[in-house]
Amino acid sequence: MKLIDLAGILPVDGVLPRDVEVNGVSSDSRQVTAGTLFFAVSGSKADGATYAGDAAKRGAVAIVAAKGAGLASAGIPVISVDDPRLALALSAAKFYGRQPETMVAVTGTSGKTSVAAFTRQIWKHAGYAAASIGTTGVVAPGRNEYGQLTTPDPVALHKLLAELAASGVTHASMEASSHGLDQRRLDGVRLAAAGFTNLGRDHMDYHPTVEEYHRAKLRLFDTLLPKGAPAIVFADDPWSKPTIDAARAAGLKVLTVGRHGDFLSLKRVEHERHRQRAEIECDGAIHEIDLPLAGDFQVANSLVAAGLAIATGTDVGKALGALEYLEGAPGRLDLVGTTAAGAPVYVDYAHKPDALENVLAAVRPFTTGRVIVVFGCGGDRDRGKRPIMGEIATRLADVTIVTDDNPRSEVPETIRAAIMAAAPGAIEIGDRRLAIQEAVGMLHAGDTLIVAGKGHEEGQTIGTETLHFSDHEEVRNALAGSPA
Repeated sequence: MKLIDLAGILPVDGVLPRDVEVNGVSSDSRQVTAGTLFFAVSGSKADGATYAGDAAKRGAVAIVAAKGAGLASAGIPVISVDDPRLALALSAAKFYGRQPETMVAVTGTSGKTSVAAFTRQIWKHAGYAAASIGTTGVVAPGRNEYGQLTTPDPVALHKLLAELAASGVTHASMEASSHGLDQRRLDGVRLAAAGFTNLGRDHMDYHPTVEEYHRAKLRLFDTLLPKGAPAIVFADDPWSKPTIDAARAAGLKVLTVGRHGDFLSLKRVEHERHRQRAEIECDGAIHEIDLPLAGDFQVANSLVAAGLAIATGTDVGKALGALEYLEGAPGRLDLVGTTAAGAPVYVDYAHKPDALENVLAAVRPFTTGRVIVVFGCGGDRDRGKRPIMGEIATRLADVTIVTDDNPRSEVPETIRAAIMAAAPGAIEIGDRRLAIQEAVGMLHAGDTLIVAGKGHEEGQTIGTETLHFSDHEEVRNALAGSPA
């Protein structure tokens, strides 16, 4: 690609010859090679301008930086822009070029991973080559890769989208985190539709208020989604109305789903242990669906996913019929096994107050004995949610075991103490492996155990080191050693 190809994104005139070759774009100086356009982006831990000199030494053709960054000493041309993050994302989209023809994104506090996965499964059922991108990684035909970020950085994202398109993927769903939206990681993605699930307390270590958190998510609708495009909004959440209002103000076609939905209206739900029977109205017709997943929240996620699929061209009957074949996303109310007495043990990613409340409420209807929960809270994250989650756990579970999650740089005992302060009667077992073993060991017939917080993760971060740790593996080991 030549520099002139970025003229609509960057003010390139007079900086370099217009026919200079650009062989790559990057905001990581370690990835720079000869001909790379380096973007000096300010991050949470370091300012990209600090690494401009390193990028120049590695062969960067020019540096894109914020106006007034003062990089004249870098020794190579500097292109000044108002928003380096936005410039990076749009340049990455231009550099890699191709994307799946139909792209959708979903935002919200909980349910993003499930909605992205469900949308992919609905499309696949309808005969499309489909992919999903999010917290659990990338899933596409012939590709299943574990991931770590909800929304990848823009260079990695646009490279991935080009690879998916080249492999024949025509439809792709992705998660849109508040961080990713605020940091311009989705800019340049050509979206056909977007969805909203719900809003609860999360990322208060990043966003000053819940209102700011919501505003970051609204960027998906008022900035990234083209006017007239469909916005699928779950209608039964306290934050549904402000989201609907914002989407309509942005000129979008708002389609609501849920009990108060006008596009996919949930008329009735019957709960069973591992499935739910739902009646869904669409265009005046009632569709009876056996959803093979437990919990009201999974009904909500399924409706948003179906809405996204239908709004982007999937036949209503095929989309709703596909709900009967859905598989839950890894680590989302995942039944790992049962004791000899038949007590089920689930692993769930719930690491936020609303998510923990939802998953505990989901298992109560089919639990004749006790609901037991094992959970902790991550270090270097929102500290205010710790007592909130302690209160929720002891209110909704019969037995609560507080353990370590990913303490990171914090003292684990301090994190547990903040939870325990609002969790009267809870049991404290810092070692997560022992906590899981203890919980499995106390199960009787009729009981249900939830191991919450880490879900699909395969590591536990203590200090600066991430050690292998899988809740799934630990539950299976505990079940294998439990008395018959």
